[in-house]
Amino acid sequence: MKKGTFDATERILAHAEEDGEFRRRLLAGPDAAKAAIEQELGASLADGHRLVVHEETDTETHLVLAPRSKRSAEERAAAKNGAASLEFLKKTMHDPAPPRRPAAPKPGGDGTHLPSPSALSEEARRCIRRGLAFLASAVDANGAWHCIRFNLADSSIPRHYERPAFISALCTLALESSDEPQAKALRDATWNYIAATMEHPGFWRYYRHLPPDLDSTSLCALVVGSHPWIALGRNITRMLANRDADGRFMTWVLEQDEPDVAPSFRIEADPVVNANVIAYLGDRAETNAAQQWLHSLIADDRIEGTSKWYPSTVAIYYAISRTVVRTSPSLDQLRPLLAERILGLAGEDGEFGNPLETAQAMSALYNVGSLDSVDASRETARLLDAQRDDGSWPELLAFGDATLRWGLIGQIGHGSESVTTAFCIEALERLTRAL
Repeated sequence: MKKGTFDATERILAHAEEDGEFRRRLLAGPDAAKAAIEQELGASLADGHRLVVHEETDTETHLVLAPRSKRSAEERAAAKNGAASLEFLKKTMHDPAPPRRPAAPKPGGDGTHLPSPSALSEEARRCIRRGLAFLASAVDANGAWHCIRFNLADSSIPRHYERPAFISALCTLALESSDEPQAKALRDATWNYIAATMEHPGFWRYYRHLPPDLDSTSLCALVVGSHPWIALGRNITRMLANRDADGRFMTWVLEQDEPDVAPSFRIEADPVVNANVIAYLGDRAETNAAQQWLHSLIADDRIEGTSKWYPSTVAIYYAISRTVVRTSPSLDQLRPLLAERILGLAGEDGEFGNPLETAQAMSALYNVGSLDSVDASRETARLLDAQRDDGSWPELLAFGDATLRWGLIGQIGHGSESVTTAFCIEALERLTRAL
């Protein structure tokens, strides 16, 4: 369901004013209300969530209380001082993570003699299924994906697993490319985890000691779009209020009762964050300025180095390409320009970097309709060669500050074998269609 200038709640209320039968169905109980709203929106709402519609009268006023916070008052108080509280930070960490495993050994040969396209396609299908089996063993039973937090400046600092909803959403969106039953099972399990971590009226935060952020919120909302809070646009007003003077979306949602530990090192307008917000909110007057900003960055070839959170230029283009697909046709004019920029990142041997960057480049080219600009057989073979015997692809930097340009607080990287594997599966699903 696409969002536009007329949000779902406004649409339902307006229809109820004009159509007495529709109003009657809304007031006939949760099941009838849900069925009426689903018909009105043309989309299914998630099961397991009662949808109650009230009608005020001249003699009856309804005051609806927001849900109780999922965090205790003590936790909220501790979070406000999280940047200075080592003990609280320790509580936000998860299990210590093992050392990074070496990548798969490179195969022999010069890569000029490749199997036939049909043989490559069959092998890619086997590798996709091995990758999904690995993910099924790595993702928690509750649907939570993990990544590893590590220090890019000092490898002696311990590595930690972390399971923010953001990681689960990032990887689940990549798996939307696959029709494999195991991919669907993973998506279903992760849906429940992401919905369970949502804070009213539809926001997510990366750590408990950080405020909600629009990057996590946009990606998570894209995954659980059938949840009534999201389907009815409960979070939209607050998101639209989080723009700078130029109309670009700011990363952190800072309010009086939220931790104020981010401002000293944040970059307010991040291109990937803005792309993800646009992908969720859609093409509307309130996102036009952010759309134009992204367009100018790409047209002027100024993307490199503009993101604090995503140091890879390929990753930035990948996120924007996903937004192009989700908001089509509003950003379709970017398709040829994005293809040109992505292809310009290839090295002399045609490589786009490590397996994660290669995977994101392939998926981005697919998104903008230019996957035929590369040798699909060669790129498929490269990704297949990088897979380990257990079905995983190597842990690589997915986001964080690789250049250390943002100072002490920015010298943190995040990635995992699961993250790389999800993106490689997405790329192989795209590439097999071009073989």
